[in-house]
Amino acid sequence: MTLNEINITPLLDLAFVLLIIFVITTPLLEQSLKLNLPTGGAEKSTIRKDQVRTVEVNPAGGYAINKRSYSLRELEQFLAAEFQRDPQLAVYIRADEKQAFGPVAEALDICRKLGIKKVDFAMTPPKK
Repeated sequence: MTLNEINITPLLDLAFVLLIIFVITTPLLEQSLKLNLPTGGAEKSTIRKDQVRTVEVNPAGGYAINKRSYSLRELEQFLAAEFQRDPQLAVYIRADEKQAFGPVAEALDICRKLGIKKVDFAMTPPKK
């Protein structure tokens, strides 16, 4: 007796396990700093994800974008280069709700100096 069919059940099991792993881990990759965001903000946005740069202000007053730390001067240079490359650039500022406002205001001031019009604060959506 010859075997002319391949059993794909183990392959499907592996595919489902990988799918579950990716579904669980993807939301965890979107944030790098553990922050308690304030509540509020709009639910829908017309901005594409590739046009958004999220500036995270850590509790010590440092800045980070995509898990890379920046000084205030480096942040300004980075945002200037990104804004020159894409004039539709949008900046989200993430900071803890109990964060001192000084470093947040400095990031906001940089965006204003560069002429970036689309600046917003990342917030937790309101509960319904």
